[in-house]
Amino acid sequence: MAWTRFQVFLALLMVFTGSINTISTKWADTIKSVGRDGELKNFDHPFFQASTMFLGELMCLVLFKTLYIIYSRRADGTEDVSELTKGNRNFNPLILYIPAICDMTATSIMYIGLNLTFASSFQMFRGSVIVFVGLLSVAFLNRNLERREWSGIGFVIIGLAVVGVADFVSQNGEQQHNKNDVITGDMLIVIAQIIQAVQMVVEEKFVRGENIPSLQAVGWEGLFGFVTLALLQIPFYFIHAVPPLTQRSGDRLEDAIDALVQIGNSIPLFFAILGTIISIAFFNFAGISVTKEMSATTRMVLDSVRTIVIWVFSLAFFGQAFHWLQLFGFVLLITGMCLYNGITFTSTYGYLNAVFARRSRRDNLEESIINTNAEETEP
Repeated sequence: MAWTRFQVFLALLMVFTGSINTISTKWADTIKSVGRDGELKNFDHPFFQASTMFLGELMCLVLFKTLYIIYSRRADGTEDVSELTKGNRNFNPLILYIPAICDMTATSIMYIGLNLTFASSFQMFRGSVIVFVGLLSVAFLNRNLERREWSGIGFVIIGLAVVGVADFVSQNGEQQHNKNDVITGDMLIVIAQIIQAVQMVVEEKFVRGENIPSLQAVGWEGLFGFVTLALLQIPFYFIHAVPPLTQRSGDRLEDAIDALVQIGNSIPLFFAILGTIISIAFFNFAGISVTKEMSATTRMVLDSVRTIVIWVFSLAFFGQAFHWLQLFGFVLLITGMCLYNGITFTSTYGYLNAVFARRSRRDNLEESIINTNAEETEP
């Protein structure tokens, strides 16, 4: 069945906003602005940036409440429930607190890693979550993985290794970070995926059966993550850390006041942070809508397209040098993801064949109706 205009819009919105989210976050890392000490320096505030991401997710809760009010009553007084608001709304929001804390921890670690490595590598290494989700599902959800899924995990592991080697041997056009920084950043991103895998397994075990509307679940996790991380930044202000957690030894683990001063002193930085907030909200909305309107598999494929967009942008604007090993690693990653999610050549061919067959039958039916009408109008 061919995509409708609305489905095409959702797909483009997901790819665009998902790409903007990573690009704007990395862009903020590269911008220099005057801080509270009067010094011109890079914007190095990963925990503050993670807070802005949760603020964007919190907007999903506002959107959910707005949509629910709009769809809750029709003009005739009967209830009208949208697909985006359908589900159980009588649940204890605290069941989402542990997943939110996992998300908060993983996002903070990932943003530290993103500050050290390439945006494209950041996106590719996030694919390692499949490996850890698969292993944790076997251990804690008593799930039996098929041979196809184990093969997909194997391809993903090899692909990640190849991308890691590509980062080690490639030259950074900006010379902003040395190879140790890049490898450290890659490792932090992989570690973050272990935590996100824990989040997904917890959600599947304790949250999935609650039938909570996805948009509302994302919003509550955004609220919990934002409030918790905002409070944590108070003690972080008094903790002095060393690289890679900070740019220099002795810097504060997080200085939210300095972050706000830098944002106020730089218009590009303001728009980069604003891009992170708005894009994550629209990306979550588009991603949930794609899953409901099409399928989770389609969402995974679109996420892979997003990786390509971010990679091309990194090559063009972030000073990343092209290396064929990264292309090879990306192909292996996509192959592994497709195998794990059951997307094979046979299934794809069968799907396309069915689409074209339905379209052909529809065209033949329309042609038959036109010919019949023409015959009836003849004298």
